[in-house]
Amino acid sequence: MCDLFGSLIVEVYTDVKTLLSHPACTISDYEVQEKYNYLVEKADKLKASRQDIEKCFPKGVRSYVCQYWIDKAKEIENEAKEFEDKYEKEDKRSCKWVYRYPLYKLGEDMGKKAKKIEEFLLEGGKLLEGSSSGQPLKPIGRRINRPLDSEWMPSVHKDTEEKLISFLRDEKVRRIGVWGITGSGKSMIMENLRKNEDVIILFESVIFVAFLGEWGLKELQDDIMGQLKVNVEGSADMPEKARRISEMLQRKRCLILIDSFEEKVDLDKILGIQDNKKRCKVVFASRSRGVCYSMQADDVVHVDRLSPTAAWIMFKELVGEVIDRFPRIRLVAELVVRECDGLPLLIDMVARNLRNVTDLTYWLTQKKQLQGWESPLQGMGEALQTLEFCYDSLNDPSKKCFLYCALYPEECQIHVDHLLECWISEGFIHEKSFREARDMGNSILHDLISGSFLARLDNKKYVKMTKLLRKMALKISSENNNFELVVKPNYSKQNPEWHKARRISLMDSQLQELPVSPDCAELLTLFLQRNKNLVNIPKKFFRSMHSLRVLDLYGTGIASLPPSLSNLVSLKALYLNSCFNLVDIPSGVKRLGLLEVLDIRKTKLNLHQIRSLIWLKCLRISFSSLIRVNHMKGRVSDFCSLEELCVFIDSTQQWTNNVADQAIQEVAMLEKLTSLEFCFPDLFYLQLFVNKRPAWNNNSNFTFHFSVGFQDSSHPLLRDSVDYPIRNSLNLVDTEGADKVFSTYKAFAEVLKETDIFRLIKQKKVPNLSSFGIDSMEKMLVCLIEECDDMEVIIRNNGRREAVLKFLKDLYIKNLPKLKTIWEGHVLHGSLVQLTTLVISKCPKLKTVFSHGLIQQLHELKHLKVEECHQIEEIIAPSESEGLGTNALQSLKNFELVDLPQLRSILDDSFKWSSLQKIKISFCDKLKRLPFSGENAAKLRRIEGQQSWWEALEWEDQAYKQRLQSHFHPQLPPI
Repeated sequence: MCDLFGSLIVEVYTDVKTLLSHPACTISDYEVQEKYNYLVEKADKLKASRQDIEKCFPKGVRSYVCQYWIDKAKEIENEAKEFEDKYEKEDKRSCKWVYRYPLYKLGEDMGKKAKKIEEFLLEGGKLLEGSSSGQPLKPIGRRINRPLDSEWMPSVHKDTEEKLISFLRDEKVRRIGVWGITGSGKSMIMENLRKNEDVIILFESVIFVAFLGEWGLKELQDDIMGQLKVNVEGSADMPEKARRISEMLQRKRCLILIDSFEEKVDLDKILGIQDNKKRCKVVFASRSRGVCYSMQADDVVHVDRLSPTAAWIMFKELVGEVIDRFPRIRLVAELVVRECDGLPLLIDMVARNLRNVTDLTYWLTQKKQLQGWESPLQGMGEALQTLEFCYDSLNDPSKKCFLYCALYPEECQIHVDHLLECWISEGFIHEKSFREARDMGNSILHDLISGSFLARLDNKKYVKMTKLLRKMALKISSENNNFELVVKPNYSKQNPEWHKARRISLMDSQLQELPVSPDCAELLTLFLQRNKNLVNIPKKFFRSMHSLRVLDLYGTGIASLPPSLSNLVSLKALYLNSCFNLVDIPSGVKRLGLLEVLDIRKTKLNLHQIRSLIWLKCLRISFSSLIRVNHMKGRVSDFCSLEELCVFIDSTQQWTNNVADQAIQEVAMLEKLTSLEFCFPDLFYLQLFVNKRPAWNNNSNFTFHFSVGFQDSSHPLLRDSVDYPIRNSLNLVDTEGADKVFSTYKAFAEVLKETDIFRLIKQKKVPNLSSFGIDSMEKMLVCLIEECDDMEVIIRNNGRREAVLKFLKDLYIKNLPKLKTIWEGHVLHGSLVQLTTLVISKCPKLKTVFSHGLIQQLHELKHLKVEECHQIEEIIAPSESEGLGTNALQSLKNFELVDLPQLRSILDDSFKWSSLQKIKISFCDKLKRLPFSGENAAKLRRIEGQQSWWEALEWEDQAYKQRLQSHFHPQLPPI
């Protein structure tokens, strides 16, 4: 008993000792009092700062950044007041020792809150500093845009919202990224998604949070936990909070909407949803497509700018009936909308500023301010301020490359090759070889497009800068002495800005004359292109331009270049293409020792006149320039440093056997050549080139764009319209039969093996594509077959056992009058498994598109178009459809059937059509039933066709027709 009692005493003593050693027992009342006083002091200071800021920025002129700070300050003041009340309650307790731990914990929390207030006060100080300095206020951290009122925008981006709903229905899609330029309406779409009726049905809980860069991940977690009603008390670290969130998400089907991220954030660490893949989905917004993919988005949705029509409708609704009441105001309003560049956020800001204003002078003033950037109106300044913060996130080379794009006029289609070469010539990119520099430039361009700073057009060789971003770039460059741009649509040769400018763009300025001898010692780039009335350049015009690196005279009317051209000792890129009258270049051109890029296509210059420029790295020249000169006076092979060569041919009349033979042999001798664009008269000359160029098989870095046979300009370059990593293309036009190709010209197979895009045009005596050597098409990504009159089959399997065309993405079949089937024989497993686009046009003998075996291979087919095939009766014959399963064509999103007068059926309604979003059916009058029911095509959101066809359709379930009615868009009859 004594032993038991003694051990109990020891145990109690140990527990008491441990308790007394806890920090809660060692902290004094004075220390807690100090933390309380510190919190009160900071809270009072915060309140005073808030009141100062409210006074400096009245509600009428207050930015959203400023309003956000004020709202947040009030919230923090209330939190501090709660701490003060808790302290007073704890301090009045009679037995403080018993309640020691709560008092200790409260002291710790008050200290943390005081430090947070101190940090927040620094941000408020920046607002006050900005107001006192007269400088425009910059966003605190990431600018938060106010979501636009959906009541004003009932149809804006409706298709985008519906696309998101279709992704949310897809069990395979867990994360969705929404990306687009600042101001495009991402926040509005996210807000509307939260209220969407379909979303409310699909999910038990919808959480909407804003990620504020300056508050960080901890606050994001706390916000999510708060909406999930998870206990956030205590000092749990991020992994523990993620575990708690994950546990809660396991219990119910939840959608989390996050707006928005500027850089990659690991959502797994925040939400703990690595293993919660069935119940929780996340939709997050970002300005950058790259950020969306880096955060493991299963799919992304691009929020594009509004169309001109949609922008006008939105602006009119916001401004009010004043536009329809006053014709003069309407004219100005149309110009104002154009300057808003289709951005809902900017339209909203500008329109609210002009709502019901009847003063025409005020409208004109606002229009003028909107068109400029020196003193923009309030809405424009707000938008530019937000965009400038996005610009600040770029690295230094990317900033320079972005600003440079502002040299091009508004709405200008900027040629990618030209842009990259200008960046390289300006010195923004530093690499050893021209190829490496171009690759680095492409990387920067990709980042700018991904970050919504530039937009790539349908023709992938061009990009575009939006009006608003161009205004921002001009604004930034005007504040940067090292990057000052002079961009003048209306030019005067007396302009005083010539002497101080570093970059001048006078493109499309209707120039007729230039200053005699401008003082331009600092000038680096001069754009004068597309001034066809500029026929003369003064003799001394280039005298002071020793620093000039880029000179573009494309499309001017000049007949010669002045002697002062020799002063351009720093020039790296010279563009003279399409100067149709240009016949002379001064002999002093040999002094341009740094020149790397020269383009003289479509001029009357010849190789002899530029023979001294043997250090060129990139040369573009017309074939006629090669044949206008004696072989001994100018040879292509003399340009021993060439890395890229493009020889342009626009007429078969230029070809003679002797000239072609000589030119090809010299091109083959260029040892440093890494890129060649050339047109060979026939296969004999392609064979000659390959034989004469020993490095052909040993240079994996060599890229080519070859044509064999003459191709007129009516055939667009297919490589400019695809978004794949294309390096090599081959066009075979009107040559000999396939048997002779392979028996006589062995080099053709070598070239075909390295080809990404293959175009087969106007071939005679060619029964199928396989006869060109299907084994040589392993790397092929795109194939176009057109006007081959004898082709009956695309792929014929004569006993082959290995899959073919495993990497083919796009297949275009056009104008084949004898085509009967796409595939003949046994369909090999693994063939065409990556095909995403199939277009069949003008094949009058084709009766069925798919065989049983072929359709089973097309798991990735997303776009299918069949048009003007007048004998097609079924997309797949009923006898072939048995045993297909319900998941055939499971990835198909867009389906077009045009001018198929005999078409009677597509597929039966047992197919799921699990990805189909849009179907267009035009002039298919015998098609009486659609293959849809209430159980399939859940993502279908658009049906296009003639109204008469739609009304004549037969339905088993009229209620289902009514459901689809809202998705039907009647086509207008042809004019």
